[in-house]
This record gives sequence, structure tokens and C-alpha cells, in this order.
Amino acid sequence: MERPYIEDKLFDKIIFAEKPLQQGDYEYCRFVDCDLSYADLSGYHFTECSFTGCNLAMAKLQKTSLNGAQFKECKLMGLHFEDCDSVLFSVNFDHCQLDFASFFQLKMKKTLFSYCSLKEADFTETDLSAAVFEHCDLIRAIFEHTILDKTDLRSSFHYSIDPARNTLRKTKVSSAGLAGFLDRYDLDID
Repeated sequence: MERPYIEDKLFDKIIFAEKPLQQGDYEYCRFVDCDLSYADLSGYHFTECSFTGCNLAMAKLQKTSLNGAQFKECKLMGLHFEDCDSVLFSVNFDHCQLDFASFFQLKMKKTLFSYCSLKEADFTETDLSAAVFEHCDLIRAIFEHTILDKTDLRSSFHYSIDPARNTLRKTKVSSAGLAGFLDRYDLDID
């Protein structure tokens, strides 16, 4: 059976539980106000697709291809992005809720996270070189053996990053954010 190819189509207010998306290749498609929560998107390919106001919380992403995917004002809680096909993996997030999401071992160079909630997100062994975290809440986010070379954290807050356990060459931080690099020392900073 031939794999379906869907190009340049608008999906508006689709509820996956009532009307499942056909597994296939989606290119230049727009998903607006769709509910894909708990959906099994394993094996789907999304190339240059945009998701606006969508709920994908707890969706399964086993071997899902996200190539040039844009997420805006989406609920992406608990997603395991590391389960995605890592070949050509590229995403950007704008005003998204990414709490408890996992990006374990992904290459995410130059990824933009703008005004996102990333509470308890896992960036263990992730390559975030030259990524930008613009006004993001990173409370209890996990950074272990993470590459943060040239990463911009200047406007983000609540992060705790151990310089001894991560790579931080030319990382951009604000003076107010420096305290997030000193948590392991239990200092009382004014």
C-alpha cells in the first residue's frame, strides 16, 4: 500500500480521537487549534509544517519526523522528542508549554525557544549550540552533559546549570542569570 502524501493543507479544529490523521507524509501543512493529545503519531513525517494553538500533550512520537516544524502557542507537555527520527530533526517553539518534555541526546543547534515554559524539561546530553532561549521559564530543567556553546540564555530565568557538568563556551547570560550557574555552591546571593 502506497504511503499517503499530503501537501499544503489546512487542518482546522481536528480532534484526533474522533477523526485520526492518516499516517503519511505531511509537507507545508498547517494545523490550527487541533487536539492531538495522547495521539500515536509514530512514523508520521511532518516537513515544514506549522502547528498553532494545538494540543499535542503526551502524544507518541516514535520515529516521527519533524523537519522544519514550527510550534506556536501549543501544549506539548510530556513529549519525548528523543523518540523522533533524529535525521533532519529541526523545530522551533513560540509561546509553547513544554513542561516535562524530553530532548535527551538530540542535536538542536540554533533552535529557538521563545516565551516557553520548560519546567522540568530534560536536556541531558543535548546539543543546544547557538540555541536561543528567549524569556523562557527553565525551573528544574535538567542540564547534564549538555552542550550550551554560544547558547543565549540572557532573558530566561529559573535555570540551574552546573558549569562543571556542561559545556559553556561563549554562552550568553545576563548578570542576573549568573546565580543559576552557582546553585551547587549554595551561596546566598543578593
